[in-house]
Formats: sequence, structure tokens, C-alpha cells
Amino acid sequence: MSGEGGEAKRKAAIKIPRSVLRARKERPEFVRQEAWRYERLEEKWRKPRGKDSKMRLQKRGWPPLVKVGYRSPRKYRGLHPSGYREVLVHNITELEGLDPKVHAVRLAGSLGARSRLRIYEKATSMGLKVLNPPRGVEE
Repeated sequence: MSGEGGEAKRKAAIKIPRSVLRARKERPEFVRQEAWRYERLEEKWRKPRGKDSKMRLQKRGWPPLVKVGYRSPRKYRGLHPSGYREVLVHNITELEGLDPKVHAVRLAGSLGARSRLRIYEKATSMGLKVLNPPRGVEE
């Protein structure tokens, strides 16, 4: 009796508390030191290590450092705000094995209009939520 049915009931789209959604919005964009100053530097996070670094010393007026306190609870980490696990889909075969109660589909940007429409139709027939439906299609 503890087959597939019990597992599907246990896992489902999770209701994300407002406090977690608010914390996500309020979390700062962590930027690499001086990335705003030099074009050659990407904004991708790097820990400031310089001896006289104002950012490392956490001076007022400088961007914040990455810290463990900004992290969200494990239960809600990586979830779309709707509560589904987001799955990036490039072709129809990637829809196999997805659970409509747990997963939501995001169509890859590299898809053309025709394949985007085909994958969308297949996903909706399977009962999956599509996060970015093709243009001209009303949900």
C-alpha cells in the first residue's frame, strides 16, 4: 500500500510563507568588490580579501557580504514563488517523469515558436503548469 500513491501525496507544491517571499525580495544583490567601477570585472560574487578593503571590513556605504543569515529555509530553497520545483525544458522527452503536483515547466529560450507550442500543448495535457507560455496562448 506504500507504493507510488503515498509518495505523490507526501510531495506536492508547497505553500511558501509570506515571510520567506519577503526575505527573498529584501535579500541584497551580492556584487563583487569594485565590479561597478571596472568593466572587466563581472558582478559575480567574490569574497573581498584585500588588506585595506572597506567591503571586507563591512564599512557603512559599501555593499554587504554574503553571510549564512541571508539563506532561506531548506524546505523552500530553490522553489518558484508558486511553490513548484522549476524544470527547464528543451524538448518533449524532458517532460517524461515530471509530476504535475511537484513540478512546473519553464520553456527554454532557445526554442523556436513551433517546438515551444508543441511542448506547451504536451505539458498542459499532462497537467503541468507552464511558467512562460508561448505568445498568443491564453491559460
